[in-house]
Amino acid sequence: MENKLILNGTRVATDIKEQLKGRVEELTSRGVTPCLATVLVGDDPSSATYVKMKGNACEKLGILSKRIHLPAEITTEDLLKTIHELNEDEAVHGILLQHPVPSHIDERSAFEAIDIEKDVDGVTSWGFGQTSFGFGSYPSCTPAAIMAILDYYDVPIEGKHAVIVGRSPILGKPVSMLLLNRNATVTTCHSRTQNLPEIVKQADIVVAAVGKPKFIKGDWIKPGAVVMDAGYNPGNIGDADYEECEKNAGAITPVPGGVGPVTISMLLKHTVDAAEKKLNQQ
Repeated sequence: MENKLILNGTRVATDIKEQLKGRVEELTSRGVTPCLATVLVGDDPSSATYVKMKGNACEKLGILSKRIHLPAEITTEDLLKTIHELNEDEAVHGILLQHPVPSHIDERSAFEAIDIEKDVDGVTSWGFGQTSFGFGSYPSCTPAAIMAILDYYDVPIEGKHAVIVGRSPILGKPVSMLLLNRNATVTTCHSRTQNLPEIVKQADIVVAAVGKPKFIKGDWIKPGAVVMDAGYNPGNIGDADYEECEKNAGAITPVPGGVGPVTISMLLKHTVDAAEKKLNQQ
């Protein structure tokens, strides 16, 4: 790797989408339009923006975006009914339930209701289990994006010490499994971890996935380490202090323009994968 490599996610995302274009055209020529159903519950402005961005990204590639907007006061039971209807809909290849849902809804039950063949966002425990065992079709999209960026820039993974800061079920835990499956030595840190700076200082690859702005400090980074910032906080700020971390890092993802754009492109890729899989099963 050259000195101070900026891991440009926008470039990686463009490359992935370019590769998807031909696959979408091939599916369309065979009478299948890949379709992603997005389910938004309530009126959270950030969630609405994310869903809109995902829908627009779909449409640019010729993927059908089926948007379902449900009222905030919907019951868990009625949400599950909507998900089951989408599971049964032959024209839908992927289902995305936008997180978070209102607090009165059992979010885990809603995630688990998604058919494994349509779990393109990697949110079910079944999908997580398959990812951990190394044969999951659709890992969670942000972990998949992190791996895609590392691969695009030929960042060595095997034998490296990767430290993940955060253990959420759709980011910290699955990215730990993906890196472990690629023969990294993985340490997963969290809010109860003691001596966190010392542990991060040992890392060849640091994944910031904690949901706190500028949480990872520059002097925690070993010279030459790779910093993957999966955080996205108000004001376009990541979980790592970019200016300070960049001084020591050998490679780093910016925010915005790092992991975020690739996350959306992985969602599109998984939807196309699911459409191809379904066509081949017919």
